Amino acid sequence: MTKAPASVHRIATCRACGGSLTIPFCDLGLQPVANSFVDPADREQPEPRFPLSVRVCENCRLVQLDHVVSAEEIFADYAYFSSYSTSWLAHAAAFCATARERFNLDKASFVVEVASNDGYLLKNFVAAGIPCLGVEPAENVANAAIAAGVPTEARFFGKAVAQEIVSRRGHADLIVANNVLAHVPDINDFVAGLAELAGTRGVVSIEAPHVVRLIEEAQFDTIYHEHYAYWSLFSMAHVLRAHGLDVIDVERLSTHGGSLRVFAAAAARNGARSSSVAALRAEEEELGITGAALYQGFEPRVAAVINGFRDYLRAASEGGRTVAAYGAAAKGNTFLNACGVGATDIVMVADKNPVKQGRLLPGSRIPVVSPEALLAARPADVVILPWNIAHEIKGELAGVAGWGGRLITAVPTVRVIA
Repeated sequence: MTKAPASVHRIATCRACGGSLTIPFCDLGLQPVANSFVDPADREQPEPRFPLSVRVCENCRLVQLDHVVSAEEIFADYAYFSSYSTSWLAHAAAFCATARERFNLDKASFVVEVASNDGYLLKNFVAAGIPCLGVEPAENVANAAIAAGVPTEARFFGKAVAQEIVSRRGHADLIVANNVLAHVPDINDFVAGLAELAGTRGVVSIEAPHVVRLIEEAQFDTIYHEHYAYWSLFSMAHVLRAHGLDVIDVERLSTHGGSLRVFAAAAARNGARSSSVAALRAEEEELGITGAALYQGFEPRVAAVINGFRDYLRAASEGGRTVAAYGAAAKGNTFLNACGVGATDIVMVADKNPVKQGRLLPGSRIPVVSPEALLAARPADVVILPWNIAHEIKGELAGVAGWGGRLITAVPTVRVIA
């Protein structure tokens, strides 16, 4: 079995500002670590489970886990590789093309991506001849990036690492932090590192799922142990400002169910702030981001999603319909474990990542197979667990319709999409 996380501890104060975590948000009970896949030989062995509970800071309104599992254990050997999603690769390529023009990046520039994964984004800068560096904590994933020709260092990022990079290479013109802010237990050390790398002239680009969309769409499956925090513009600006970074622009993205791309730079840097910043701040305020009711109404909506999926599985069983799933993603594991689903309910889950194939999902113990094996099995229904890329997966599973099968998503409600 995958090595159990060495430690878990409860926190009572905000990891960003030290405020009290007084506002309840969501409690998903005891769950295994979402990317800790199980070797079939260990199927009879119990796996460690830890509290998966979320609260909100009364001061900066950062939504965050109130129990923290060791980050070193979660990310030391990681099963997520960005390059297996074609839509994500296209998203990264489009960003790089735009960034080159917007920030006048050329062969004299320096770009750093923190949590650079398998080089999915930086390879675009490598191809353009723009000097770059990836910093990736998972050694196995960093090695894949290096093999692909992307300069990468396997280490956890923070202020000390940033200072070391600056001493060797100078400040970066662009620092990219895509979908990593949620994964950082020591957020102040991390943001201090971003500020250090940027210096007085560099720009930081951060992408993170927007907690407003998480709430609106009941996206509770985005909650798992490696996601320590869930961000609004309000809470992100608060921690950036604490380290001398000002938000200068913000874009809304469709990725990951609705994300923000936030651009920040040193407060001392001269430059206009986009009107989109004030517009989104006003929108969040109107929605109640600084109050309590917005957060306290989330858990009943989660219960409705869970009950709806259980009803669907019950009806499928009574109707003799075999159910499989696609996408052995962390969000899917949170969803299945919250719903109490096992291998008797869903017979298999397919995934393109060979690292996951032949193993069992944590908690539910559903076997992971190749997409070809799923198509050969011809299940009546296929539940697409990573609903945020259902449009991409729908094309890959077009053959399901040939035997009268259905494609289904379950968040925020059970829907037949094909």
